[in-house]
Amino acid sequence: QVQLVESGGGLVQAGGSLRLSCAASGLTFSEFTMAWFRQAPGKGREFVAAINKDGSTIKYADSDQARFTISRDNNKNTVYLQMNSLKPEDTAVYYCAGRIGVPSGLMFEYRFWGQGTQVTVSS
Repeated sequence: QVQLVESGGGLVQAGGSLRLSCAASGLTFSEFTMAWFRQAPGKGREFVAAINKDGSTIKYADSDQARFTISRDNNKNTVYLQMNSLKPEDTAVYYCAGRIGVPSGLMFEYRFWGQGTQVTVSS
């Protein structure tokens, strides 16, 4: 079955960096658009970034474009999210998701989801 497993979360001070990874199995990774979403305590899940199957098209949430970078390695079936200049408001559970189609910021368009990794940014 399809599995998306996130890793790389943790506790970091404001201004620091983290690199999240999402390892995929059970699917033809190179055919899937992959995305990152996040859910802060008490809030809904929101879009962070998405990358198409060959990395040629990338979409970011407007607020994150300058600090976050999404990338993928199809040889390793892995998608990454590099997060720099982290702020306390970036504290959330970060989820990766996969879909067939163009990058999208809409949750319901993603078929497969990981379990999430916690990112906590202290002030």
